[in-house]
Amino acid sequence: MDFAWSKNQKDLKEAAVKFAESKLNDKFIEKEERGEFSYQGWKACADFGLQGMLIPKAYGGMELNPLDIVAVLEGIGYGCRDSGLLFSINAHIWACELPIYHFGTEEQKQKYLPGLCQGQSIGANAMTEPDSGSDVYGLRTTATEEKDGFVLNGSKMFITNAPVADLFVVYARSGASKGFSGITCFIIEKGTEGLMVGKEFKKMGLRTSPMSDVAFQQCRVPKNNVVGKIGSGAIIFSDSMEWERTFILSYCIGVMERQWEACLKYAKLRKTGEKPIGKQQAVANKIVEMRVRLETSRLILYKAAWLKNIKKSAVTDSAIAKLYVSEAYVNNMRDAVQIFGGYGYMVEYGLERELRDALASTIYSGTSEIQKNIIGAFSGL
Repeated sequence: MDFAWSKNQKDLKEAAVKFAESKLNDKFIEKEERGEFSYQGWKACADFGLQGMLIPKAYGGMELNPLDIVAVLEGIGYGCRDSGLLFSINAHIWACELPIYHFGTEEQKQKYLPGLCQGQSIGANAMTEPDSGSDVYGLRTTATEEKDGFVLNGSKMFITNAPVADLFVVYARSGASKGFSGITCFIIEKGTEGLMVGKEFKKMGLRTSPMSDVAFQQCRVPKNNVVGKIGSGAIIFSDSMEWERTFILSYCIGVMERQWEACLKYAKLRKTGEKPIGKQQAVANKIVEMRVRLETSRLILYKAAWLKNIKKSAVTDSAIAKLYVSEAYVNNMRDAVQIFGGYGYMVEYGLERELRDALASTIYSGTSEIQKNIIGAFSGL
């Protein structure tokens, strides 16, 4: 059992930190206050290779292995303050690119993946509905088969990247079955007649990641835009969720590391009376607990990524990673605010923003409660 990064992985992480610090933080506070998506940051990340990490070079990607991807994302999270941008990129990779890469036809891969990798296209995943957030088999959006394709009708909710998306990976009920085999996955391009994108939501955190509703009204989709087989949508979605839950919080490990270092430094410099606050057991204990959560999160997430690297199933391990890392992330950001006290509550220090951003991690990609259900089911409960 080897816990060490290879030299290449260390170099990837260091390069990611330097890139993020130099290219992704310009005027970020103002952008976050306005809830402004950074097209400049998106293109810079694409030029760095972030959106194409997973995809083979034949389709314009970098073809990194899963452990390399973790190293890059961790470094990006350490260096970048714009968690909304990083969240949008992760949604683009795991929920849009990956289904096309794993299940798309050669024609679909050639047509869509290069643009998605190179930052020319922004992808969105449309699964969640007003009445079926966690119930993925309870979709009400229908796909009625016709001679030349399908006609979609229905609505989706809380769709990340929707206001800026060029491409939507959409799941709809395509048959009489209400269960596993009744869902089909489609690619729908921006501008398709009958595709309607709603007004952008205002959110507590991740404000630079745009989100809105999406509706379909007699939206016609050709058969060659079906991803995988008709009725295989549940398999495609489950595959993308396993990958997403494994990797989407990798950048949060980098944020946790940066904030732990900041708290440690502050506790040594900030004094009450003649003593640094770090000499007070209550403060020292919080910093120690932050370190323990950080290192435990790393090990849990690295194991899930290692399983994907050796092409093993990681259903339970990805759920464990999603559950533990998200809860640890929130707790660490809350402790960071507490350690900095009044300064932590001030906007200019950025800690309150990172706490707001962290809170979403226990909701997206399946809530903490859903992860517990998955872990329990695979444990035989």
